[in-house]
Amino acid sequence: MSRSGGTRVRAAVAVVALFVLSACTVTPPPPLVPSTPGMTVVPKEKVNEVVVGVDDVRGGYNPHTLAGQSTVTTALASLLLPSTFRTDADGTPRLDRSLLLSAEVTKAEPYTVTYTIRRDASWSDSAPIAAEDFVFLWQRMREEPGVVNPAGYRLISDIASREGGKVVEVVFEQPYPGWRSLFANLLPAHLLKDAPGGWQAALSDSFPATAGPFAVRTLDQPRGEIILERNDRYWEQPTALDRVVLRRAAHHDIVEALKTGDDQAALIRADAIAVKDVEDLAAGKPLTTAVVPRPEVVEVLARPAAPQMADVRVRQAVFGLLNRDELIALGSRNGPSAKLRADAQVLPPSKPGYQPTVQSVATPPAQLLTEAGYANQNGQWVRDGKQLTLTIAAPAGIEPYVTIASRVQRQLSLSGIAGRVLTTPPNQLFGRDLSGTATSGAEVVDIAVVPRVDTGDSSAALASAFGCRTSSGEGGTPIPGNLSGFCDQAVQGAIDEALTGRALLSDTLAKVEPVLWQQAVSMPLFQVADLLVVLPEAQNVTAGAPFAGPLSGAPTWRREGR
Repeated sequence: MSRSGGTRVRAAVAVVALFVLSACTVTPPPPLVPSTPGMTVVPKEKVNEVVVGVDDVRGGYNPHTLAGQSTVTTALASLLLPSTFRTDADGTPRLDRSLLLSAEVTKAEPYTVTYTIRRDASWSDSAPIAAEDFVFLWQRMREEPGVVNPAGYRLISDIASREGGKVVEVVFEQPYPGWRSLFANLLPAHLLKDAPGGWQAALSDSFPATAGPFAVRTLDQPRGEIILERNDRYWEQPTALDRVVLRRAAHHDIVEALKTGDDQAALIRADAIAVKDVEDLAAGKPLTTAVVPRPEVVEVLARPAAPQMADVRVRQAVFGLLNRDELIALGSRNGPSAKLRADAQVLPPSKPGYQPTVQSVATPPAQLLTEAGYANQNGQWVRDGKQLTLTIAAPAGIEPYVTIASRVQRQLSLSGIAGRVLTTPPNQLFGRDLSGTATSGAEVVDIAVVPRVDTGDSSAALASAFGCRTSSGEGGTPIPGNLSGFCDQAVQGAIDEALTGRALLSDTLAKVEPVLWQQAVSMPLFQVADLLVVLPEAQNVTAGAPFAGPLSGAPTWRREGR
């Protein structure tokens, strides 16, 4: 090739390179588009965030169902859903003025509470928060199985809407002093009431709309990460942080992430090993820790609704054969929960007014089973030629319930009672198997290892866990209204008096607790607690108000140096 030809080639290449370079320089990259309306995407290098290590981010985020109870559900509900009242540091309910202008009893007969909603309070899709959201939650809590503490909602007879849905009048059949515990974590009725799957699918893996200081940027269950970013459509004070990240990891990996500063906080159900790892970390790195009790007590239910457990002597014998201390040690894994032993039927150990009331049945289990018609043959309890065999249920994949159920089966088998552990999806267990709505031919659950939840009004928790309902049929026959299928008219009057304020809860518990222990329906074990670990760069991160969780304070969190 001639020199002139080579020159022309080099010039052409230079022109092409210049054109490509100019094109890259002139054409900017496409802008990032927020995945949620009203949410600002912040470039990564400028993000002001706090990363929190957690045990899991699995789905089932409906805070009103027993199946959805978890640390992450409590966290997301506190930041994404509106509530009429929030819990103060001393445990008392406080009007949430980011949602309501007022809420008060406006009529004694019939007992009526009137809520006035702020005009600017709306869901992330711009739909107003209104009376229909109150009606939707009331109807679902009154009618659906497996919900948390429905007793207060069952007292409501009607809800009326005024002023375009911004004034809500709630009418009760009887006075209800605990009304401030109702209508927490409202749900977007306009999106959920006709959604596929109905109530059982509500918030199963996402939030169709939110109304809080944060919005969902990413909810990635397979990767174990949830990213919440400041909601710029929120009508109140904006958050100090750009975003909060919840990141799933094993306890050892979370401790390592705290050591390197990749995580600035952690909220885990720690076992003894994790507690020791955190203590070792604290020896070389400044940090603070706190035990955060959840509103969740692990209990073993012996269900009177099951034919084999209908006889109180059989229930008493079963509980007498269980090693409660071993179950508590196993389930708590000698972590923070081990110090929250639940020795009362109703109040959780961390709640003011809690007093141990535990009682044991004096009659030996062998004598009780004999009186119930069983005989010990070659180490097995047999009646009518059949060994006593019990089905022990627990929500699949949820700890410590599955582990405890397996140990219950083992303990009983060593005493001559056969057992089978049944683990089913939580929605199915609480919504069908334990609700009396199981289809014909479904396996009857004799014993269940499940959570008992106190959402604020302990009178409602008592009525929901051990109270009767009135049937809709002629005559209004009392029927069981709880997971165990327990309904005892001897204590129902006292339960109703506490619920409607005609008696003090403390006086009612003094009467009812001894009966509940003797009836051997529930064996409470311990209250579930998380361990909160916070590095100095995560500021204003505290344990939060009782049962609200640390994430409830995330709107005021700050990141040092960002």
